Amino acid sequence: MIFDILKAILLGIVQGVTEWLPVSSTGHLLLIEEWLPFSSAVSEPVKNLFTVVIQLGSILAVLVLYWRRLNPFSTKLALTERRRMFGLWGRIIIAAVPAAIVGLLLNDPIKEVAYNNRATKFFVIAGALIVYGVLFIVVELARRGKEPRVRRAEDISLWDAFGIGCFQALALIPGTSRSGSTILGASLFGIERTAGAEFSFFLAVPMMFGASGLDLLRYIMDFGLSFSLTEVLILVVGTVVAFLVSLVVIRFLVNFVRKHTFAPFGVYRIILAAAVLAYYFLA
Repeated sequence: MIFDILKAILLGIVQGVTEWLPVSSTGHLLLIEEWLPFSSAVSEPVKNLFTVVIQLGSILAVLVLYWRRLNPFSTKLALTERRRMFGLWGRIIIAAVPAAIVGLLLNDPIKEVAYNNRATKFFVIAGALIVYGVLFIVVELARRGKEPRVRRAEDISLWDAFGIGCFQALALIPGTSRSGSTILGASLFGIERTAGAEFSFFLAVPMMFGASGLDLLRYIMDFGLSFSLTEVLILVVGTVVAFLVSLVVIRFLVNFVRKHTFAPFGVYRIILAAAVLAYYFLA
């Protein structure tokens, strides 16, 4: 039990960090699963459910940090501010549409192909890490010295929101990173780095709540709510840790991109890809 709880803490930390930084949670979790699998006390369905549940912990951090900017029903808001907030939610919903449609149609086929065997899984993830790592570096070099076209997440247009949503759909490919694809899309559209990162956070709310809620419902329908004590503990611990770490990481990323580019994350992705491939060939 102690080992499983410690692993839940580790995975909660990894989830809280990699969900928001554009570095791919899949690549990190792949290596951890290879090195430190849960014990036999945790059933295979609960292992899959664990990933779903800790994502909800990460999303709660966004709602806590940005509640004042995301709650249009506050009685303290002026009418103009309330309209602006509803407009932001309209853009978030529009941005969520492409990934929702593509996910419903292609999520299972993509997973079936990408996870067909161990070799395919490693090469798909490593390839996505490299491609997007290079793109981050190239995009940052291309936009050097250029003034951003949009400086606030609330000022992102409907077309920009839809375009960012199309980039988010690419995150269905393992190793891409949901935050990485949306932030890259925002950068290509000339959106200021902080605004792009924040819009990526906001967009995660309906996307991850929807995807995680659907997976949770499927689990309940298939297996009910029967859990061992160990399974309950790892679910609770992982979720709480992911929430707390997400609070710190979201603040860190916003402060970081105010002074720096996303290029270091591109370099990190390439290094991680090398680690994934090295592990595959040497393990």
